[in-house]
Amino acid sequence: MPILLIAIILGIVEGVTEFLPVSSTGHLILATELLGFDAEKWAAFNVIIQLGAILAIVVLYWRTFWAVLEGMLKGNAVSWRFVRNVLIGFMPSAILGFLLINKIEALLGNAHIVAVALIVGGVAILIIEKMVKRTDIIGVAEMPLKTAIGVGLVQCLAMIPGVSRSGATIMGGLSLGVERRTAAEFSFFLAIPTMVGATTLELVKHHDTLLSGASGVGFTAVAVGFIVSFIVAIVVVRGFVAYISRHGFAPFAWYRIIAGAAALVWLSIR
Repeated sequence: MPILLIAIILGIVEGVTEFLPVSSTGHLILATELLGFDAEKWAAFNVIIQLGAILAIVVLYWRTFWAVLEGMLKGNAVSWRFVRNVLIGFMPSAILGFLLINKIEALLGNAHIVAVALIVGGVAILIIEKMVKRTDIIGVAEMPLKTAIGVGLVQCLAMIPGVSRSGATIMGGLSLGVERRTAAEFSFFLAIPTMVGATTLELVKHHDTLLSGASGVGFTAVAVGFIVSFIVAIVVVRGFVAYISRHGFAPFAWYRIIAGAAALVWLSIR
């Protein structure tokens, strides 16, 4: 299969799954297995194109970011609390990710871990949906410091492929009394520093390989995947926010369970 076609397929997978509680990394790993790609060759690509999906958040929420920037320059307390919560929520995964980068990368080629994590995560979402009733906190800036820290700690679970960064942070937020839309948007905003950091690490580590295209996956393929994931993510995020504002996360949980079970069956008989 041509390299650029693979890049387009993976870009679509990334754009669709990055902000849904279904694990984009897990889906990218399963896609490489299902279509017979060399997972190790595409590992850096899979991380870097996530930045395309992150750019979609910057575009969709540019008014929010602009208002926060203006507010910070004017000394507005609400704007500073917004930035504080995002940075505090980001720090646990940044520190742990830096310390465990090699162990995390070793897990990225394990499709069995992804399948199990999809199932476990789906069950967890169903349980949390049943148990959590409070919707006390509305607005990212209104989150107490301890809530931001709690969500940040939960986000660390997403270092296990298949857990889902967005799923972990959204469910963590709901469990700590954050209403649905705010929990989802806080997850989106946390993704920006998280994925910028992860992408920077990958570019530093694999710059020469990507530049030369030695593995067959060069910057051209990365650029294609980046653009595709950006366009697809814009469409998906708009629909997702509208949906979860009125409905729950149960359909995503059942999808995870079914997809994880199907992946386990396929991996065992292939």
